[in-house]
Amino acid sequence: MRSLSIMPGAEPFLLKGGSNGVLLIHGFTGTPAEMRLLGEALHRRGLTVLAIRLPGHGTCVEDMEPTNWRHWYGAAVDGFTLLSGLCTQVSVVGLSMGGLLSLKLAAETPVARVAALSTPIFLTAKRLPLLPIYRKFRRYIRKKRRDYDVDPQYYVGYASTPLSCLSSLLDLIRSVQADLPLVRCPTLLIQSRHEHTVKPESATFILDHLGASDKQLVWLKKSGHVITIDNERQIVFDKVAEFLDQPVAKE
Repeated sequence: MRSLSIMPGAEPFLLKGGSNGVLLIHGFTGTPAEMRLLGEALHRRGLTVLAIRLPGHGTCVEDMEPTNWRHWYGAAVDGFTLLSGLCTQVSVVGLSMGGLLSLKLAAETPVARVAALSTPIFLTAKRLPLLPIYRKFRRYIRKKRRDYDVDPQYYVGYASTPLSCLSSLLDLIRSVQADLPLVRCPTLLIQSRHEHTVKPESATFILDHLGASDKQLVWLKKSGHVITIDNERQIVFDKVAEFLDQPVAKE
């Protein structure tokens, strides 16, 4: 049964600060909870922070099944528009699929700066070519979840993945690949070398195909996929904050 009840901790949040804003976008099947610690760290630096909840996320997995990447991207555009009404400039930070949506926003809207964390171009799942066959027999697949040394309130999400949405995620990846040359604002990429969801060469592919001249890639050595709550999260917070603190060059 579908429900409009939001999972505890999965609510979107707004932290009011100064005139510089940052939009935070969570990952596939995740929630704003995984962006909360990063958001609080950026807010302490004086930024106004808005973390959105993507359509179909943070309630029950059945709610996600009828959604696709255009719904998710529409929510990102709405979040950017809302924050632009509160701030003089807006940057975007996204995790995993949120990184894809952030890069697409940067290609199509006047984003000041964009940071894409653990962003997929190439996935590690070996059975992806069989996805059309799997979808004939199954609607969902269980996720492998790991423990993090943070309060569980910061790791709220679904325990399974709708296969129809996984197909749409692959469509989004292809769309963003085509958009990368259009991303010309300063760009920060952060990627772990040893995670088990996204192949690390995704980060180098994105770096090589960006239209931006101001771009950088930071490698992590000890983290998994959800780097905003993993054991190198403070490095992530510091790198993102330093990146967002830099002035945007006037054209």
